[in-house]
Amino acid sequence: MSDISVRVLGEDEWEQYRSVRINALEESPEAFVASADEERAYDEDFWRTRMRRSQRLLAERDGSPVGVASVGQARQEGEKENAKVAELFGLWVAPAARGTGVATQLVQAGADAARQQGRSHLAYWVGADNGRAVAFASGFGFRPTDSRRPMRVKGSEDDEDEVAMVLPLGEDRGTPNL
Repeated sequence: MSDISVRVLGEDEWEQYRSVRINALEESPEAFVASADEERAYDEDFWRTRMRRSQRLLAERDGSPVGVASVGQARQEGEKENAKVAELFGLWVAPAARGTGVATQLVQAGADAARQQGRSHLAYWVGADNGRAVAFASGFGFRPTDSRRPMRVKGSEDDEDEVAMVLPLGEDRGTPNL
């Protein structure tokens, strides 16, 4: 089996990110807030702005995309940004690559990117009832917080919620406000 590599996509690689993102939305529509049809309609300016707003991480095997994740500024709806906390979001792994370490490498690359940005913590929102996602995040070192919000993904029930899990990136082992 070939090695997996993860790299940060630049703004000029917006078309590659768009392609992988739409593939993720088509394959796992229940895991995202947006739909493939919505995002397919966005123009180049939208995608370039999106590329500048957050780091887009692409996992590849033999030059082919097998996963994607993003690292951006953490913020709670209606609240200010927390400059010390980055947020990992949009994590997706192609079905054929699941269970091969792609997600782990994407999360590690996200943690490394956040650390390089001078962040003290990395937040990752997961469905509170998604045992597999909670177990994955916990195994990586993320710890659940008291911060919760309604589930924002397509097709979720009104009573479902997400929990913020936080990974300390340095000496500050405390839990930041999210």
